[in-house]
Amino acid sequence: MSLLRDADLANAFDHASRTYDRMTSASPGYHAHLLRSARRLCLPGAGAGMSVLDLGCGTGASTAALLRAAPLATLTGVDASAGMLARARLKEWPAQVSFVHAPVERMPPRADAPGSHDAVFAAYLFRNVSDPDETLGAVHRLLRPGGRLAVHEYALSGRVLHRVLWTTVMRGLVRPWGRLNGDGALYAHLHRSVLDFDTAAEFVDRIRRAGFTRVRCLPLPGWQTGITHTFVAERR
Repeated sequence: MSLLRDADLANAFDHASRTYDRMTSASPGYHAHLLRSARRLCLPGAGAGMSVLDLGCGTGASTAALLRAAPLATLTGVDASAGMLARARLKEWPAQVSFVHAPVERMPPRADAPGSHDAVFAAYLFRNVSDPDETLGAVHRLLRPGGRLAVHEYALSGRVLHRVLWTTVMRGLVRPWGRLNGDGALYAHLHRSVLDFDTAAEFVDRIRRAGFTRVRCLPLPGWQTGITHTFVAERR
């Protein structure tokens, strides 16, 4: 199958938004792993006085993780899917949390000013954008010097075992769920997008090429070891 991109992918997420939280909550460690990745930003002072972008925020699970990791930061969630954002906005948020409906490649000026953010968090985003290098370049521009990036992403280790495990979980559990709820195309895309995306080592190299320094790839525990990683880096 061909991967979904841009408006087609946003529309697919719109349709899936009504059941998406139920699906992710059934995944062992899903919210705990997001929190672990958010804490790996290591924002000082609980994020006091800091501006943090949550790119590809979806229904707000990653935003909630950031809020726990940095409860004093100003958080802006950005997503291309109006349906996912509608679900996010239904939840209770403190005043310093806001949401922007836009593709990450075309954010409005108030979220897109060069050097205006102290940190960027991106969960399950980069394998779904049309041009990961362009998006990394945009993130680099958005961060102030010394600003921090954390990417929480499915990026396989390169071992055959992890490709087989990913495909087994998707074909046995996740894709049947998608078909049952009328979202078969989206979950087929999500399955394929991981197999086609960079390995963890390749994504580290991609982040370095975008101009980031102190790039590290950190594992996550449980069944997703070797499948999901946190990538942390700093802007020069």
